[in-house]
Amino acid sequence: MEHNLPGAADQAAFLVDLSNVVRERSLGGPAARSLHRFRLVVEALGRLTGDPDVPVYPVADKSLLGEAREFADPGDVRTLRRWINSGLVEQAGDADQRILELMELTSAAHTRAVTNDRFGAYRRVFPWIQGNTDRFLKPVAGPSGTVRLIPLHMGTRTEAEISRSDELAAFKKQELLKSSGQPLTRVVNRFWRCPEPRCTVYDPRGGRVLLPRMLGGVPSCEVHRLALADAGPRPAMAQLKAMIHGVCKGRYTVEEGSQTGVGRNPVNGIVLYSLLPSDVAGRVSREHVVVSAQSGILLVRDVSRCGTRMRTAGRRGRMGPWKDLPPGQDRPFGPGDEVELAPGVLLTRSGRRFPAELAAAWRTEGTRRPTPTAASQPTALD
Repeated sequence: MEHNLPGAADQAAFLVDLSNVVRERSLGGPAARSLHRFRLVVEALGRLTGDPDVPVYPVADKSLLGEAREFADPGDVRTLRRWINSGLVEQAGDADQRILELMELTSAAHTRAVTNDRFGAYRRVFPWIQGNTDRFLKPVAGPSGTVRLIPLHMGTRTEAEISRSDELAAFKKQELLKSSGQPLTRVVNRFWRCPEPRCTVYDPRGGRVLLPRMLGGVPSCEVHRLALADAGPRPAMAQLKAMIHGVCKGRYTVEEGSQTGVGRNPVNGIVLYSLLPSDVAGRVSREHVVVSAQSGILLVRDVSRCGTRMRTAGRRGRMGPWKDLPPGQDRPFGPGDEVELAPGVLLTRSGRRFPAELAAAWRTEGTRRPTPTAASQPTALD
């Protein structure tokens, strides 16, 4: 099969998302990883094009060989290493991004990619993915143990769906996903500290704390490649956005265990007075709603004199109808949900979820009242 591997993307008719194919259990047997699946894909490309020598360029994540014991055939590991060392397979820290970059190159402008991935996390950077019907092929099981290739229609994704894909990509990049696709909660639920005294990359006092990178199964510093020390539990966090007539005017973080008032001018909490147009300021109560975070779940409660409406985002980001919030009752406030304080004045959850909250959401899917200093000022988080 090596005669199908020219070792250069501009000489290939097809790109292959090798990690994705090798891990696809619906193809070629039950093993967690199998190079036989790639051979089946190359054979399918030969039948599709009528050329058994069709040139393909495989791109693999560096993590593909990170769990060599998952390959049913030890010879697969030796073959892959030889192909990588000889340049027949390109190894990248982020194979998804590399494949999309190659597809944008002038010399590869019409090259198609074989993958099961819909690249949800890359649709902001590569907007041409949205709605594409002709650049991607999906391998599916064919008769008698073969593989056939069908067009992969990429569809369109909502902002909330793209944000959730961003989260998954962040975990994947740092090798913080189990083979089941769920996060390593024992890592993402903790703060970490680099043994290098001058390193502040993981300092929780900063405005943005990176996730550690797993190296050999150990949480490690991205910069110094040293094993990190456990620095205690990472509190769940969520992000709120103040939207005025469709424009984001402020971003705020809410921490686990906090209870924060939001309104025109609450005593402690998120002050919207300077953001409100004069024609609606009088319709926003001094303290309009109270937002609290408990056990990784964000809640909202109407305490206003004028009433509050809310609509929730469905699983695929589609918005439900507006409903009045019952006064004085806590209601779940999920990613993408919107709370209307007055016409044109919305409080919304960011589509992005923070590490501990995301881990809690995967587990459940579905107190103390410190002064909410962490939620009282806008932050620079996305």
